[in-house]
Amino acid sequence: MTLEELALAVQRGRAKDVATLVEAGLEEGKTAQELLEQGLLAGMRVIGGKFKNNEVFVPEVLIAARALSKGTELLKSRLVDEGVVSVGKVVIGTVQGDLHDIGKNLVRMMLEGAGLEVIDLGVDVSPEAFVAAVREHAPQIVAMSSLLTTTMVNQRLVIDALKEAGLRDSVKVMVGGAPVTQAFCEEIGADGYTPDAASAADMAKAFVLAA
Repeated sequence: MTLEELALAVQRGRAKDVATLVEAGLEEGKTAQELLEQGLLAGMRVIGGKFKNNEVFVPEVLIAARALSKGTELLKSRLVDEGVVSVGKVVIGTVQGDLHDIGKNLVRMMLEGAGLEVIDLGVDVSPEAFVAAVREHAPQIVAMSSLLTTTMVNQRLVIDALKEAGLRDSVKVMVGGAPVTQAFCEEIGADGYTPDAASAADMAKAFVLAA
């Protein structure tokens, strides 16, 4: 098998092919890190770029992300054995009062595709839960999502809670969601806003590399 074949299988969302190629690669002596970075993540980066340029859409991204997940599941124990660590760590969640998760899930998949470890807190996440997750996981980034204008104000409450806990300076805060704008991001004191999932992954990786 070749790493190009593995990347292409991810792009096409062929989870069974991904599993077969990963296993074949390991049998041929390729390292888990090679298969992850030059195969799985390389394929997902192509999808991320196409999504950003409106060349593919949400269904294609979801299918590719499932294929990526299949491959990473098979590699997890090998990556640990090889001492491979993630590029960085992100805590993500939809804020309190909001049960929407499609946008959040897309961002999570793109973050994982960029090589970041993601702790997904789910939906309806309280400021206290964000604070607890930052204490427990020590991420470089906290990412928040809102779909409703009535809940986007809760993004400010999370930032306030991080300040009160003495944790605000230890993380970069990213915000997103349909009603969120760059102006709102600046108003509440967040560090970054992007209008789409692929751009969010690019920004998150830039934050981590700059840390």
